[in-house]
Amino acid sequence: MKLFSPEKANALIPKVAPLVEELWQKRRDLAIKLLETQTALRGVEPSPPIRMAIPRSPFVPSRFSEQKAEIVRIINRIEAYGCLLKDVDLGLLDFPSMREGRAVYLCWKAGEREIAYWHAMDEGYSSRRPL
Repeated sequence: MKLFSPEKANALIPKVAPLVEELWQKRRDLAIKLLETQTALRGVEPSPPIRMAIPRSPFVPSRFSEQKAEIVRIINRIEAYGCLLKDVDLGLLDFPSMREGRAVYLCWKAGEREIAYWHAMDEGYSSRRPL
C-alpha cells in the first residue's frame, strides 16, 4: 500500500478531481439513458394482434455495458494513483498515510480545495478530524 504525506496527496488533487467530475458525468449519462428506456417502455402499449415471441430485453446490452465499463475504467484510473474511492456520490477519496505512528486515511471530498482532514482506518467520513 502506497503511503501519502498531506503534501503528496494534495499534489494529486488536480489530477483526481477532474476524474471524479468525469465519473459523475458518466454515471449521470447512464442513469438518464436507463430512465429514458424505462419511461419509453411504460408509454408503449402493444398493438393487436399480439404475437408470441421470445422475450427480448429492451436494453441494448453492448451500449449499457460499455457505459458501465467506462465508469469502472474511471474508478480504476482514480485508484491507480494509490487512493481509494470511498463514496461516488460525495466524490470521497481516502489516501493511506501515517499519523503519529499509526496508519490512517487522509480524507478528501470533491469540492474541497485541499486535504484538510484525516480519520482512522476503521472509521469513516463522519469521523473526520482536521489535520
